[in-house]
Amino acid sequence: MPHFSGFPESTIRFLKTLKSNNEREWFNAHKADYEALVREPALAFIEAMADPLRKQSPHFHALAKKVGGSLMRVYRDTRFSNDKTPYKSNIGIQFRHELGKDVHAPGFYLHIEPGSCFIGAGIWHPEGKVLSRIRDFMLDNPAAWKRALAHRPFKANFVLEGDSLKRPPRGYPREHELMLDLMRKDFIACRPFAEREINDQGFVRLVADAFRQTDPFMRYLCTALELNY
Repeated sequence: MPHFSGFPESTIRFLKTLKSNNEREWFNAHKADYEALVREPALAFIEAMADPLRKQSPHFHALAKKVGGSLMRVYRDTRFSNDKTPYKSNIGIQFRHELGKDVHAPGFYLHIEPGSCFIGAGIWHPEGKVLSRIRDFMLDNPAAWKRALAHRPFKANFVLEGDSLKRPPRGYPREHELMLDLMRKDFIACRPFAEREINDQGFVRLVADAFRQTDPFMRYLCTALELNY
């Protein structure tokens, strides 16, 4: 595995061009560019993240594999989408919990896309039972939730995003102090960064430092789901 010294200067340009030429014939003709500008540096980045991630929590894994690892597939699932373009024009990297089988498990996330680069942490679109466990835990542990959100490095850099219900969830006290958070369907926190950051050899440190800023938030979610952190 090559040493990670930053993504190439042409990576963002390649992603822009892919978005404008999102068809199989073009992609197949530029597959060598995809390998050199996206997949190889992404795998090197994942490999470089293994040690800092292990130091933060040994239960989240950095898997530098072409298939089935931390690097998300470039191929879009178009079966249930009106958008039939075959390829993703972004780089998605997820470091999932050891007990997580898909993107709906707790994890740390990196998104690289022209005009939309961000670092994320949390759990996206959890299934109903998982969502209920988080909400129930919040009812029983509201002070710890507020402390997690008030953690100074987290509060200064991250914003909670994702979908929410339009009305309070059934069975929960409507006047609860955490109702806005109980209405969430996603528990994800995001922090943007500039595109140029990916070209720097210090990018691993930037991402690792950002993940550490979410430590109380991630610890809370894992505790709610009875997962080791």
